[in-house]
Amino acid sequence: MAAHRKPKRRPYTGSAARTAATLAFAGAATAAALPGSAHADPAPTPAQVKAEVDRLYREAEVATEQYNGAKVKAAAAEKSVDALRDEAARRTERLNAARDALGSYAAAQYRSGGIDPAVQLALSSDPDQYLQRASYVERAGLRRATEVRTVQRQVADVAQVRAEAAGQLTELASRQAALKEHKATVRTKLAEARQLLARLSPADRASYEASEGASPASDGGRGGVHAGRSAPRGSAQAPNSRAAAAVAFAYTALGKPYVWGATGPSSFDCSGLTQAAWRSAGVSLPRTTYTQIGAGTRVSRSELAPGDLVFFYSGISHVGLYIGNGQMIHAPRPGAPVRIAPIDQMPFAGATRVA
Repeated sequence: MAAHRKPKRRPYTGSAARTAATLAFAGAATAAALPGSAHADPAPTPAQVKAEVDRLYREAEVATEQYNGAKVKAAAAEKSVDALRDEAARRTERLNAARDALGSYAAAQYRSGGIDPAVQLALSSDPDQYLQRASYVERAGLRRATEVRTVQRQVADVAQVRAEAAGQLTELASRQAALKEHKATVRTKLAEARQLLARLSPADRASYEASEGASPASDGGRGGVHAGRSAPRGSAQAPNSRAAAAVAFAYTALGKPYVWGATGPSSFDCSGLTQAAWRSAGVSLPRTTYTQIGAGTRVSRSELAPGDLVFFYSGISHVGLYIGNGQMIHAPRPGAPVRIAPIDQMPFAGATRVA
């Protein structure tokens, strides 16, 4: 019986070969069009990189102001805990002294045997003297009763102070956790921004830096930056001596680096610069942008005068010090030192006159 064998395939030739090649190419093209097929993403344009970096810097600045606020609250909570601990120690010391006094009195009573007063009177060789002493003892007993009540009250007071301290410790732990979270957010956003900027060519990166505003050594063409305490000649006149002092300080800060969380004297973030400027004028400002905006009288953009605080973005996440002629001095962001820039460079959110 003949063995059954599969027919041997013959290579395609002629039109059959052309048909097979066409089908194979079509199949490959279809596979390339399917989702998940490997393909290279187009490189972002410099404009796209700039937009994304700007977004990351804004988010980092929001987190920086939240960090600044959390730091202030954590410091206040820590101070409160320390004060409560000191108070608890003082009250405990007074309580222990009162307890020692009562203990001495109780020991004396025990040594006297606690004899019934009627029996002591009967056995006394001098009843009149005994009665006089008994009167003293009665008054002493009243005083001891008062001291007992005082001790009881002190015990309750100490317990209350310790409970308050425990509550403040819980709050402090919460503030410290928030501080850590905001710090991590800032660092993450800034790292992402640096990675994006590294993808730009040197020319595109230089163009981006130039687009961020005037250079630190520029004053908008009004005569250059002076290292002294006075604003350059031709600057708008400050409304009072304190505003003038704040503006003069801001000029001396030009060129100093932006460091998030810094309040000077060698580096600043945006609200740290305005706080330091007004501190030099003898005025204490809150630490954050969203608290500084409420630290004075709100003024309109048309009413701005040198020394006013100018705020930007809907979340009040950036602040500068107005110096007149539509210009401000501000600490822009990491990598961009304190500089002069137009206030229309960012979305204007409001202004406050401190003094």
